[in-house]
Amino acid sequence: METSSSPSPNTDRRRIRDTAGQDQVIATPPARNRRRRMAVAAGGLVALALVGWVGYGWLGGAHSFDGSRIRIAEVTRGDLVRDINADGRVIASNSPTLYAIAAGTVRLSIVAGDKVTKGQELAVIDSPELRSTLVQEESTLASLEAEASRALLDAQITRANAQRALEQAEIDRTAAMRDLERYQRAYAGGAVSQNDLSRAQDMLKKADIGLAAAQRDAQLQGAGAGLDSRNKQLQAQRQRAVVDEARRQVDALTLRAPFDGQVGQVQVPQGTSVTANGPVLSVVDLSRFEVEIKVPESFARDLGIGMPAQIGTDDRNYAGEIAAVSPEVVSGEVTARVRFANGQQPPGLRQNQRLSVRIVMDTRKNVLMVERGPFVEQDGGHVAYVVDGSSASRRPIRLGAASLAAVEILSGLKAGDRIVVSGTDQFDNADRVRISGN
Repeated sequence: METSSSPSPNTDRRRIRDTAGQDQVIATPPARNRRRRMAVAAGGLVALALVGWVGYGWLGGAHSFDGSRIRIAEVTRGDLVRDINADGRVIASNSPTLYAIAAGTVRLSIVAGDKVTKGQELAVIDSPELRSTLVQEESTLASLEAEASRALLDAQITRANAQRALEQAEIDRTAAMRDLERYQRAYAGGAVSQNDLSRAQDMLKKADIGLAAAQRDAQLQGAGAGLDSRNKQLQAQRQRAVVDEARRQVDALTLRAPFDGQVGQVQVPQGTSVTANGPVLSVVDLSRFEVEIKVPESFARDLGIGMPAQIGTDDRNYAGEIAAVSPEVVSGEVTARVRFANGQQPPGLRQNQRLSVRIVMDTRKNVLMVERGPFVEQDGGHVAYVVDGSSASRRPIRLGAASLAAVEILSGLKAGDRIVVSGTDQFDNADRVRISGN
């Protein structure tokens, strides 16, 4: 029996010939080679341009900053309203504090919050020392007034005596003249001698001298008596002024309401002692309130007394005007006080109530302006970073008027420009910066 065997797989593989001998090298057409070279060259140019663009972007700015950390605003043209909006608190324009004129014990007639009328007794200070001083000064005044009256009486007596002496001298002269006339007639008739006539003439001269002396004495004695009397009267008048002052101080021990209003704060408890010139209580004038606001220092120089304002409440606005501007700057702010115009104020106002105030300083029509930001204070407001794509360049500018929300651009920018208004402090004065994520 014949058996047949099948060839093994290894024997079959040895019998199959490879195709290496069948491969032939075919030449590439020239046109295809040119297209391949052009594609490679174009790809290289694109890669080079990409590298150049990236390099320009990185070299265009010395530093790169995150766009989320800055604020950019666009320059626009419009009306710039320079105004101030602030929250204020209501204060009494007339709220004096009453002080003790002397040390003593306080007796109160009211409590805090009571409504009072002008002249009403509020408190009394018991000061025995001041009252004793008044009694002593009144006694001294009575003594000086008596002396002044006595001096006046003495002056009258002196003037009367001088007048009597003057009248006596006039009588003596009249008698001497009559005697001389009689002797002259007798001498003419040969009844008397020359000696008798001469003696009569001498008596008339003596009477003339006596009359002149009496006249001078009357003038001098009258003037002297007047000086003594006036001196005593001046002393009494001076003491009268001292008594008036002491009486005023005693009257001031009773504290009275200076106007119709309400008792504010009572600073001394009932029945306790107070020192001289120590505060006792305050009185609030309910008919005159003002609003106190805080104004940034940069706007304080533009405020003026009498500048109009609007005071806003929950339901309406009231006309007002600036009443005072503090000359002192505290923490970059200036305190100003706004009063209601024409005495028209909202009913029911209370101390420290919050109200809004708007002060319009001026309006500038059709100007270049941009949102106000910290860049105004940096570099004196002379530089701005203008955004162009993903970079910002430093450019000199000139600013004009400013409000709380916007600032006027005088030169260096045009409408449509976009500038960095916040965050320029981190640029470190670089001429050009890159802004990522913008």
